[in-house]
Amino acid sequence: MAKAWSNAFMRSFTHAAVWLICITLLTGVVTTPIYAQNTSKIDSIVALVDDDVVLRSELDLAIRGIVDRIRQQGGDLPPQHLLEKQVLDRLILRRLQLQRALQTGIRISDADIDQAMLMLAQQNQLSLMQLRQAIEADGEDFVEFRQNIGEEMMTERLRQRVINGMDPITETEIDILLASEQFSSGEYNISHILIPLQDGSTPQQISSQESKANNVHQQLVEGLDFASAAISYSGSQEALEGGLVGWRDLNSVPVVFSDSIKNLRAGQITVPIRSPAGFHIIKVNDYRDRSQIMAVEFHAQHIMIEISELVRPREAMEQIRDIHDQLKNGEDFATLAKKYSDDITSANLGGDMGWFIPESYGERIAQTLKAMEDGEISEPFQSESGWHIMELLGTREIDVTEESMRNAARSNLQQQKMDIELERFLQQLRDEAFVEIKLDA
Repeated sequence: MAKAWSNAFMRSFTHAAVWLICITLLTGVVTTPIYAQNTSKIDSIVALVDDDVVLRSELDLAIRGIVDRIRQQGGDLPPQHLLEKQVLDRLILRRLQLQRALQTGIRISDADIDQAMLMLAQQNQLSLMQLRQAIEADGEDFVEFRQNIGEEMMTERLRQRVINGMDPITETEIDILLASEQFSSGEYNISHILIPLQDGSTPQQISSQESKANNVHQQLVEGLDFASAAISYSGSQEALEGGLVGWRDLNSVPVVFSDSIKNLRAGQITVPIRSPAGFHIIKVNDYRDRSQIMAVEFHAQHIMIEISELVRPREAMEQIRDIHDQLKNGEDFATLAKKYSDDITSANLGGDMGWFIPESYGERIAQTLKAMEDGEISEPFQSESGWHIMELLGTREIDVTEESMRNAARSNLQQQKMDIELERFLQQLRDEAFVEIKLDA
């Protein structure tokens, strides 16, 4: 259960899902932190990773987490030796990322971890003390849990550096994608199995992996559960999640895959597909059409007192309350906005924000507006930027299909580039490292 707390944090913290290699490196795997391993008792080594090691106790702990999750989901457990290999591969790749993060100067401060823990508590509608009690009630050490959160943040920042180095998506690329026939199709919920090929594989090695892929495909045809097969055989980093990739349209996966997927119905699988990374088997779990997308826009006026070095939070709160009292006494909203508001965009317009989708200004403002009636003035409320008062002037429903499609096209192109870049980076990280597996030791 405590592992689920960590997983929930990473689902909200991570902004990039990864198709072939890096959907998530940490789901269900909570390990002894790299800088807090307890070597006071004898423990066998299951892998050498450059100048570091992975211990049997770490592997056993990670396997227990995976087994618990599979059982909770009602899945079939793979053979022990296959599960050990899959989990160990993930631990090794995680260890390599942590090493690279440290080597490149990535550090996570206590304040960073505190903020992440606060976010995690808020997401679960708990106080920090209640979160700690819940974690410890699940038998986890709270200090080690915090350290694991710090490590997860380190690997995320490392991956974000890789992503940030990509070339930006151009408007021309988006136009070309929108004009393509495939973009007008719907979205597919897919799962994935990879039988990997190492760089420089010999013809014999390629033939061996192709035979393995064909064997796995035959077992699937004969009724083997896809998620169980992924856990047992897949070399992709979503393997321990049963191979689940999630919703993708045909433009967010390589062409060699989209050509095979587009003719499948829910529940069907592809034959093994060859790529430079290996042999892939893809299952279509579900399909949904693209449809018209409508959104509610709000028209509002706004007064903000900004929190700064000169205006402390309490002072800002007192000012906004005084303004609210003036409004209740009949003062004109626009006049007060011009006089007091620190929102330079709207202040000169009498606080008029025009028409907008409320989420564009953050969750706190969105929640406030959605709870108001036309003509209503809000109570003072606080966001990260300061204290606010809003007056809702009106609402309307608009068609945002075109804008949504354009955003989806940009997201798909970014996803493609990100997948390729992260796959290349992680494969290079593994190829350059000294790794010796000692599972039989």
